[in-house]
Amino acid sequence: MASPGTTTITPTSAPDHSPAANCEQRRALIRDVLERIGDKWSVVVICQLGHGTRRFNELRRQSDPITQRMLSATLRGLERDGLVTRTVHDSKPPRVDYTLTPRGLSLLDVVRGLASWAEGNVTDILASRALFDGR
Repeated sequence: MASPGTTTITPTSAPDHSPAANCEQRRALIRDVLERIGDKWSVVVICQLGHGTRRFNELRRQSDPITQRMLSATLRGLERDGLVTRTVHDSKPPRVDYTLTPRGLSLLDVVRGLASWAEGNVTDILASRALFDGR
């Protein structure tokens, strides 16, 4: 029993480094990454940046009908994951450029492949949806 005026410290449990915990952490990270790159606006932005460095408003015009808020959030997420670099130039008015990092470039072919597949299959997918919905 602790004497008056002393604090009892309860040890916290150590982090779980078991193979099962590591596997679950990896699965969670993979789901998180796939959610990021599977988002429709991330795919659009990555494809646009595949053509080279773009300014914010240029990306917004090329990605219509994306909102300014959604583009900002998408770019922040891509930057956080190391897929996009944001460069602020010291000019009047300030200029901000976005470009794909080497990691982003390594993802570009995959994203373009998904976009191409979707474009090539859209007619059949719409027909399948109509058949399904007609049941």
